[in-house]
Amino acid sequence: MRFLAIADSDSYLKWGASFKTALPAGWDFRQLVVESPVAVSDVQLAAAVAVSGIDPADVPRIAAIQLPAVLEAERPDVVLVAMRGPGAQVVIRVATGMTQRPVVVAGLPGISVPATRKAIIFRRQADLFILHSKREIREFTELAGAHGWDRDFGLATLPFVERRPAPGGTDLVFAVQAIVPRARSDRMRVARLLVDAARADPSRRVVVKLRAASGERQTHDEEDSYPELLAAIGEPPENLVLSTESMSTALDRAEGLVTVSSTAAIEAIARGIPVIALDVFGVSEKLINVVFEGSGLFGDEADVIARRFRHPDPAWLDDNYFHSGGQDDWLARVVALAEARRRDGLGPAPATRQRGGSLRLAWHRQRAFGSDGTLTGRLALVVGHPARIAVRVLRRVRRALTPGAAPAASPAPAASPTPAGSPSDPDPHADDAEPVAAGAPAGGAAAPAR
Repeated sequence: MRFLAIADSDSYLKWGASFKTALPAGWDFRQLVVESPVAVSDVQLAAAVAVSGIDPADVPRIAAIQLPAVLEAERPDVVLVAMRGPGAQVVIRVATGMTQRPVVVAGLPGISVPATRKAIIFRRQADLFILHSKREIREFTELAGAHGWDRDFGLATLPFVERRPAPGGTDLVFAVQAIVPRARSDRMRVARLLVDAARADPSRRVVVKLRAASGERQTHDEEDSYPELLAAIGEPPENLVLSTESMSTALDRAEGLVTVSSTAAIEAIARGIPVIALDVFGVSEKLINVVFEGSGLFGDEADVIARRFRHPDPAWLDDNYFHSGGQDDWLARVVALAEARRRDGLGPAPATRQRGGSLRLAWHRQRAFGSDGTLTGRLALVVGHPARIAVRVLRRVRRALTPGAAPAASPAPAASPTPAGSPSDPDPHADDAEPVAAGAPAGGAAAPAR
């Protein structure tokens, strides 16, 4: 069996590559990176695939326009689409459009509570949507059912989570998130807290675990970086350290982990390292920290400074990422689908109503991956931008004329489309820029998720 993983950004590449170690013996695994505005740097690529034992030299980079030719040459049995929503939608559509189409699998790389409509819409044509906890399966199944979508969700233990004894380190490790919290004032508050924690005990380090080095892109754009915020505060204590090493390496020296809602909390728990889920900004879907309700991990600034780390309530674990491995069903589902493909072929992917044909696909490709220089791509941008603005204005008018309708957001400017994961994106997963709504008008205009 040939298993091809396709990724773009840092967190999705780490997630997708990690499935290599879970495949049956004898399966051929290949990893690709599609170039885009958020594609990994060479350093990020090497770090992302290291845990999976993949040689970075064996991970080719391709342009999105090359995808059809690459898929035809590779002829994979299974394609894992490990990408942000807009890019995933394009790749899934290309893969499912092949004459002898592969099994198409997609998913999200970390904490995915709360379930979001957008995450499903972008991946509706996939044969299987992988999630990582019983709670996620339950919430996504309920959400899909509420919209009348027949979706298959597969359960997988987070593939890069290592279950081994606590290291007995002394570092306070803070897991940085690009968009949580989002406001500069809130991020500055966290930066001051880290300085205070370092000054409280000069004999032990406070490690600010960054997602990327300066100039590198991430899955989600970070407007107010912690190096910048800490520099604005003044000369930092000597025991306050900025680090771009892997999270696994940082946890090797950790006494405890502090975060708002990073998946690093799950990595720490798996290794017996206590955690503080910082709740000073509240608990909400926007902060992606409702998943920690009932865990016993929430703490405030005084707890961080005093290093009062917590271990999770055992009753919380089984429903949230720490079910037994025997309950995972994603691999059995993928194997069955792949065997059925070889035996009988696969039927069409779940249909989505989209008008616009090749021009529409070119529009989505441009938005997800940047300009490809093709005539169709340039034409899609020329037609798509005005059409998108017109549809948004029309929707505002309809809402204004509908009694009891919620106020509509202002239309986007007619410049470039909103980058996926940008600060104006309302989805806390940053999953992404606006999805393509079923039945959106021709010419590339995409309706925003509601």
